[in-house]
Amino acid sequence: MTTEKEILDKLSEVVDPELGINIVDLGLIYEIKMGKTIVIRMTFTTPACPMINEMLNDIKAKLDEAFGELDIELVVVFDPLWTPERLSEKAKIKLGLV
Repeated sequence: MTTEKEILDKLSEVVDPELGINIVDLGLIYEIKMGKTIVIRMTFTTPACPMINEMLNDIKAKLDEAFGELDIELVVVFDPLWTPERLSEKAKIKLGLV
């Protein structure tokens, strides 16, 4: 049985091409609901992010590669809006915020 940690580990392989930080450390993953369908609720740093489609394609490819047999639904939301407080400590250090 696939775990939330395994999904987060795979999602951490997806890197924002502009910032060079993975989407988990950026705090873009809001929620993972485990069930018959695994629902991943996520956001982007801004609704106008020019890399949304590229990153969604990368996310889908990584998840299919690892969990192709599972029904996974990506839900992109902008409420609440992403804020820098969602950054992991590792991301804050890389961005020079601490």
